[in-house]
Amino acid sequence: MVQRSPTYVVSRPAEDKIANTLRKLLPEKWAYAITRLKNTTLSGYFYRQTRSQPAKTKAQLLGMATANLGEEMVKAHFTPSYNPWDQRMCLIPDGDLYQSINEGSAEVVTGDIETWTEEGLVMKDGTEVTADIIVTATGINLTVMSGIAFDLDGQAVNFPDTFTYKGMMYSGLPNMAHTFGYINASWTLRADLTAEYVCRLLNHMTGQQQAVVTPTLRAEDAGMPTGDWIQDFSAGYMRRMMHLFPKQGRDPWRNTQDYKLDKKMIRQAPIEDGVLVFAEAGAANTAAVDDSPALTKVA
Repeated sequence: MVQRSPTYVVSRPAEDKIANTLRKLLPEKWAYAITRLKNTTLSGYFYRQTRSQPAKTKAQLLGMATANLGEEMVKAHFTPSYNPWDQRMCLIPDGDLYQSINEGSAEVVTGDIETWTEEGLVMKDGTEVTADIIVTATGINLTVMSGIAFDLDGQAVNFPDTFTYKGMMYSGLPNMAHTFGYINASWTLRADLTAEYVCRLLNHMTGQQQAVVTPTLRAEDAGMPTGDWIQDFSAGYMRRMMHLFPKQGRDPWRNTQDYKLDKKMIRQAPIEDGVLVFAEAGAANTAAVDDSPALTKVA
């Protein structure tokens, strides 16, 4: 594995023994609910520790890696320049990467690539890496809304001019919801909340005979502090594209990346909140990508 710079590599059990035990003792639905609560609580706690005590958390993670690989290997190839969860972390099941390195069946090379060769590649420090097959895994470029071009009444929608509503809808843009998960937890946690909310919103609109819903900035939102779509995350592929994404403000104009907060803001908050503006069919315009009164949901 050739890497430009190290990342955090954390070993966790491939099987959840607590979950497996609960399945034997409890109905499947109960076992699932308890396991989900355990995992979300622990992952949330760990993430908050990385924010409040980054140095301590970094020392703990590097200590676990050192116990498996030794100080020299960890210092050379597994000590990032940033704090935990400033960028995404790598999870390995049952320490399989550690085992492969110790057995000699896997090798890590850290540094910049100088050039390709017929046999593989050469690093800038002169190290030659031979290979039969090379898989490139770098250079990611984010696209806004999956690269779809939206327009409203013939006018192109410029998403940097919009504010995100609860991380799923956008100011001034009617009848559209967009799924964007968590960068610091399971992606599907947020996807589930979004799908649940969209269903609740559609049921509300059906019950009230409404066909159009538009998140609308209020007078009190004028001049509110703004922030990037994703904050507190230093990965280059994120930082270089944030200017193309919607903005954040104060609640409910938030994309929190916090499951505990999102449950309150998305699941528990009322639909009628003074921000969503509803109308009957024909009373307001809908986005050109959607000819029906139902919400367009882009995953």
